[in-house]
This record gives sequence, structure tokens and C-alpha cells, in this order.
Amino acid sequence: MKKISIYLFSVLLFASCVESLDDYNVDKKLPSTVPPSTLFTGAVKNLTNVLTTPNVNVNNYRFYVQHWTPTQYMDEPRYNMTSRLIPENVFEDLYRDVLMDLKEARILIQEDEFLDPVEMNNQLAQVGIMEVYAWSVLVNTFGDVPYTQALDRENSLPAYDDAQTIYNDILDRLDTSLERIETGGGGFEEGDVLYLSDMDKWFKFGNSLKLKLAMVIADVDPSQAQTLVEEAAPHVFTSNGDNAVFPYLSAPPNNNPVSANLHWRFTSRQDYVAANTLVDAMNELEDPRRGEYFTQVGGEFIGGVYGFPNTYADFSTVHEDIVEPDFEALLLDYSEVAFLLAEAVERGFNVGGTAQNHYNNAITASFNYWGAEGVDTYLDQVAVNYNTAAGDWKEKIGVQKWIALYNRGYDAWLEWRRLDAPTLVPPVVEGTGALTIPTRLIYPINEQTLNGTNRRAAATAIGGDQSSTKLFWDVN
Repeated sequence: MKKISIYLFSVLLFASCVESLDDYNVDKKLPSTVPPSTLFTGAVKNLTNVLTTPNVNVNNYRFYVQHWTPTQYMDEPRYNMTSRLIPENVFEDLYRDVLMDLKEARILIQEDEFLDPVEMNNQLAQVGIMEVYAWSVLVNTFGDVPYTQALDRENSLPAYDDAQTIYNDILDRLDTSLERIETGGGGFEEGDVLYLSDMDKWFKFGNSLKLKLAMVIADVDPSQAQTLVEEAAPHVFTSNGDNAVFPYLSAPPNNNPVSANLHWRFTSRQDYVAANTLVDAMNELEDPRRGEYFTQVGGEFIGGVYGFPNTYADFSTVHEDIVEPDFEALLLDYSEVAFLLAEAVERGFNVGGTAQNHYNNAITASFNYWGAEGVDTYLDQVAVNYNTAAGDWKEKIGVQKWIALYNRGYDAWLEWRRLDAPTLVPPVVEGTGALTIPTRLIYPINEQTLNGTNRRAAATAIGGDQSSTKLFWDVN
């Protein structure tokens, strides 16, 4: 009886220390609130993962631009988007794991009454720039997408908005974010893995993104593009030291997703080799970056036949450094910016310098980033020199940009669609109809059943939910 009394007394004493029995149900390992810096970091990481992973269930852009080709599974380099949930995974990852987290981070920042106003504005600017980046990926991948009614927990059937209207709005939002930045102050002191709260770098990043997005619409709205480009150009990246770099770590779950799919520590599969399209082009130019991009076979760089089965051991594959778990990912770099400036000069935009100078800077920056030597000799080649290389300025810039954007499949695909260079030929497969390299991803299949009416309206508006449908800016 004494033992029972002691036990009851202990329970009553313990219970008196809490205000509610709900306190017993708090899992300290799963907090109910998350700081905005954590949401921000997670969103940036998830966006980078979508753009960087070679997982065939999410990202097949390296196939579309013929940088890589598979060894045995041919659905993806032959542009089948329905045998896997590719569009659905991209759609969900960007809305749920990127844009929703950024929205929640924004709300928490605005509700923090103790946050320094300068710091608040800078954090909101950082969130805003990444929101624009994510929205641009959605629009430039699908076309019309849910926007004004998206990210609303009360609306599970959002309407799709016109892609060009969305694009104009995110450009306005980007300007708003840039105007918020106070370079003398800090942003996310913790959680900013891109620039460690250096707002000067964020200002350059935001303007470089503005330059990039403006050039996307240069064919369809040259006047607006020129205005935006000329506003951004004085404030963009000027060296590789400005690059927007995501620093992956050596251990899961923060390792580079390329390693998750190729490194021996995480997989025994041997699914990818270098595509002969890219390897042959670089071999012809004796491009020194081959040794940083690919492995060798018998002392040579040999690409697998694009779109057909290949024996892994017979062909060059991805360089071992790129497969390392802590190999970084690029969201935007100086080489890309310099190519954009070369294009801007050719379009008659006032950005300073000559097209040849910017072109040379772009290639030099790529060589420097990859640690390749011999850029001066490379630039002197007839086939590379800006004055003697074949084709018009789109072809000259397009070919070299395609090479420089190795391991950045999404951006290489975006630029190939914009510049229509280089000339890429889909595989010709006996017994099948003619294949067409995708110019967009189709809408997720589950949208047909979950949000059918709005999806059908969007498909009609863009001219058909086909992978060959061109987006509003792809007019040439």
C-alpha cells in the first residue's frame, strides 16, 4: 500500500509541473515551428537538387542536350515522358518543396516584430530572388502554370495563368527584391549557403538573374528585354568569384545528387556514359576541358552513341571529380553571364564592350572554373575564334555555351531552345515514328484527373500539351 501511495504522489507531483496533458505529446525532435532560415536553406537545396540530379525520374535535360546518354534504358533519350512520373516530380518538387517553403519563410520574416528592418528587407530580398528563380524554371519548363491561385492550402484546384503574364510579373518581383537590398547590412546570418549573407554578392546575383531572364524574352519582346538588360548589366557577375555556388557535403542527405546516382558509395549502377554528340564536338576542337568533363578509355575520349544502348566499359563517362559527394553545383556563373553580354551586344543593346571580348571572357571563365589549361590556343582556332567560327552569332555563342554548360542540363536545354544552336538531331529508331527533341515538359499526368478542367484549359491555351509545343518566347 505504501508503494502505491508513493507512486500516486509521484504522478501527481509530476503532473503539477505541466499546464496540460498536451505537453506530454511534444516531440522535441520534430519541432512544430521552423525558423525562416531553415526553410530558406531547404528551399535553395531542393531547387538545386531538381536542377542538378541526373535521376531519370526527375531530370533528363542532360539527355535532351546530348551531353550524356544511357547505357541500357532508352525511354528517356527517346523522350518518353509517361513511362515515369517525370513531369509530376518536377512540378511537385518545385511547388511543394521550394516555393511553399519560401512562402512560409517570407511570412515568418514579416511577422518577426523584433527583426532589424535592414535585415528584414535583405532576407525578404533573398527569398524573393529565389522565388523568381523557381518560378522561372516552372514557366520555362511547362509554359502556363498555376500562379495567382497556387500555394493556397484552401484551393486544391488552382487555375493556370498565362506564361507571359507570369513572366512579366516575376520580372517586376525581381526588381522589387533588388530594390530592397541594402548592401551594408546582413541577410540570413545562418542559412545562406550561397553567399554567407554577403548582400553585395546577392545584388550581383539578382541582377545576373535579371539579365538572364530578360534575354529569354529578347526574341518575343525585344524592347522590354533591352530595357531590363541595360538596367542589369552594370551590376552583374564580373568573375568566377561571384558565381552562385551550392556547396554540397560529403555525407547523405546533403551530398551532391550526381553522386547519389553515380558514386560507388551509393550505387552499383552504371547507367550513364558521355554522349558522342558532345564528345565528338570537343574532340574536333581538341578541347582541354575534356579531361575535366570525362574519363578516358584507352587514352581516348569516346562517346556512346546517343539514344542507343551502350556498354559502360567501352565509353567515356562522367569525370570522377564531378561524381564526388561534395562536388558543388552552380545556379548561375560568370561564364553564362559573359555569353549573355556577348549576345546583348549582337542584339544592339548598350552593355559596353564587344561581343568578341565577352565571348572570350565566357570561354576563359569556363576554362578557369574547370581548371583546364590552354585557353589562348583554343581561342585562336579558326573554328573557335569569334571572327572566323562558322555561322552567325547565335551559332557561335550557342555552340560554345552548350559546351560550357556541361553538368547544367536544364540551363543547356534552355539556351539550346533560345539560340537554336548547336544543331542537335534526335535518334532515328527503326520501326518508330520520327522523334522530336522536347521543347517543354508535358503537364503531370495526375493533373488530368486531379485538376482536369484547368489543365485542359491550359493545354488549349498553349497550343496543345505536347513535348514539341513551343513556349511563348520560342518564336524563331
